[in-house]
This record gives sequence, C-alpha cells and structure tokens, in this order.
Amino acid sequence: MNKMNSLHFNDFRSPTHGQLDFDQVLEKLLEYVGNEPGLEYELIIGTDSMPTGIEAEFVSAIVVHRKSRGGIYFWSKRHETSLHTLRQRIFQEALFSLRLAEQLIERLKEKNISDFNLTIHVDVGPNGETKKMLHEIVGMIKGNGFAVKTKPDSYGASSIADRHT
Repeated sequence: MNKMNSLHFNDFRSPTHGQLDFDQVLEKLLEYVGNEPGLEYELIIGTDSMPTGIEAEFVSAIVVHRKSRGGIYFWSKRHETSLHTLRQRIFQEALFSLRLAEQLIERLKEKNISDFNLTIHVDVGPNGETKKMLHEIVGMIKGNGFAVKTKPDSYGASSIADRHT
C-alpha cells in the first residue's frame, strides 16, 4: 500500500468545537447542515504549508460554507520531511487535499449522502512563483474528479488553512 492510500486524517481542531477526531468532524458537519437544511452549502477542502527548518508543516482544512450565512471549519496539521522545494510542497498540498476529499466523500457515501457540492481550493494562481504549476495542479485535481478553485478564489487554502500554519 502506498503512502497516500494509507494516509487518513483523524486529528482535527475547530475554533467552534475544539479537538475532534474524523468521526466527530463528520457528525458536526452533518449537524451544521441539518440545522438549516433548506439553504445552499459548499464543502471546501484546502491545504497550505510552511517550511520549518528541515521539515514542512501542512494544514488541511474542511470548510462547510453556508452560502451567504457564514460557515464552520475544521483543520488538521501534519509535518513532512524531505520536501525542500516549493514545487514539492505545492504538490504535497494538493495530494493531501485530494486524500482528505476522498476520505470525506467515502464517509458521506457510507451514510447515503451523495448530494455534496465539494470543491478543492489550491494555493496556486496566475501570479507569483506558483503560476508555473497552475495547469499541472488544476489538471491533477480535475483528473481525480473534483472541482477546483485557485487564487484569488481559493480561500480554503490561502486564508483558512494558512491561518493555522
């Protein structure tokens, strides 16, 4: 089994609910949507990273955006070594977001929930150092069946996850 397939996110924090495991995140997410079921929601997954000496810190976030009414979010932090270049970190961010999105959708399907509006937010854009990777990262996300947003619209990665790196 490769490293990505064995990667599961289980240790989360929330400004609203404190420390949670993945099952508790799922429960709080469904409770939040269930409180006002007639509204439009968007699920957002985003990851950001920060080099810290010999390793890099990655924060992945699950955001439940209640359109025009705010939202809640949950974040998980992990550290990886041997990711020395910006390119390596950006690809790892995208891979972490993909894995978390797959994990979330798998669990929602187990609960017979198939009507989700999930978008992966990536911390790349048409300006700056990441512009060379834009098409590759977007292609990778879309190739895995997910909608994707980039800077300046990728607040799940560039604002929410970034807040905790």
